[in-house]
Amino acid sequence: MTAARILVIEDHEDNRRIVRDLLTSRGYEIVEAATGVDGVQLAIAQRPDLILMDIDLPDIDGYEATRRLKADPALRSIPVVAVTSYALSGDEARAMAAGCEAYVAKPFSPRALLAKVQELVLVR
Repeated sequence: MTAARILVIEDHEDNRRIVRDLLTSRGYEIVEAATGVDGVQLAIAQRPDLILMDIDLPDIDGYEATRRLKADPALRSIPVVAVTSYALSGDEARAMAAGCEAYVAKPFSPRALLAKVQELVLVR
């Protein structure tokens, strides 16, 4: 069985490193993008099993990137998890309305993020 491929779309290198270290230690293959546009292009090229999406990105935000992914019939079945510091009332609903399957607020518990990743990768 091949390792699940996870696309991490996050503009802060420190946050990408934390997620990369956490997930590679569990055997996942990680692909990274620092912008929403690059993330969408990588999703098209790599067809990951799961996408972890920051919302506050430098070009298009995570909501728009998710909408673009979900508009593509070849990509719409890939689960997207919003991993964001946007934790105000209504932010989770906005992420779900954009097409995200799950929402994890930063700072996140590594155990909670791993559980969500494992749950959504098993669904596929």
